[in-house]
Amino acid sequence: MKIITANTNGIRAAARKGFFEWLQKQDADVVCIQETKAQVHQLEDPIFHPNIACYHDAIKKGYSGVALYCKKKPDRFIEGMGNDEFDAEGRYLEAQFGNLSIASLYMPSGSAKEERQQVKNRCMDFFMTKMEEMKKSGRDYIICGDWNIAHKNEDIKNWKGNQKNSGFLPEERAWLDTLFDDMGFIDAFRELDQAEHSYTWWSNRGQAYANNTGWRIDYQVLSPSMKGKVLKTEIYKDEKFSDHAPLIIDYDYQI
Repeated sequence: MKIITANTNGIRAAARKGFFEWLQKQDADVVCIQETKAQVHQLEDPIFHPNIACYHDAIKKGYSGVALYCKKKPDRFIEGMGNDEFDAEGRYLEAQFGNLSIASLYMPSGSAKEERQQVKNRCMDFFMTKMEEMKKSGRDYIICGDWNIAHKNEDIKNWKGNQKNSGFLPEERAWLDTLFDDMGFIDAFRELDQAEHSYTWWSNRGQAYANNTGWRIDYQVLSPSMKGKVLKTEIYKDEKFSDHAPLIIDYDYQI
């Protein structure tokens, strides 16, 4: 099973950069998209409906939004995480295949202003409760997406200079510690040995991409039951579709 997660920073902009032509060649089982920045009625072109497609939009136009593209028809789609504040921003979409759930998650960014950091904190609190429920459910979960947090020093180039910035705050990193260390969820990318300076997002400022001054904030997070299922990982950088790179992971798992 191959799963791709990609923050497109505008699905229509990514399409113009060749994203869907590349995607077709990948032959992935499930593709998780974040930041579609479009309403469904703006995506009627067949290019935006590879395989079985489901979109969960933000109410605000041109903002946020998540999507799932599935080769096999899921038993059902679940739109939203069950919280009106975050569901209005189109941040969570889940597909269920038997005992497996695959979700596309777009965690809020808190970098714009303090008010948005408070939104992010509320979302983290709510989603932690949801993940506790996931763990107790007995289902297998793969939660893919832009979590907007770099976990450890090796996940960010300039870790010393970013410790007071949203996305690398001590309390955000501690939240991931709780998720991975205490609750047993798994950072799929770190299940295998990785090269140094492996990042998935680069600021558009300066020469961040050229200098690989990046952050690893895009994850595929697995329920504890998925331990040992990761076969192969890749951050795709040969082409640039947005300020994020697609994260591709192959699993020893059938759907």
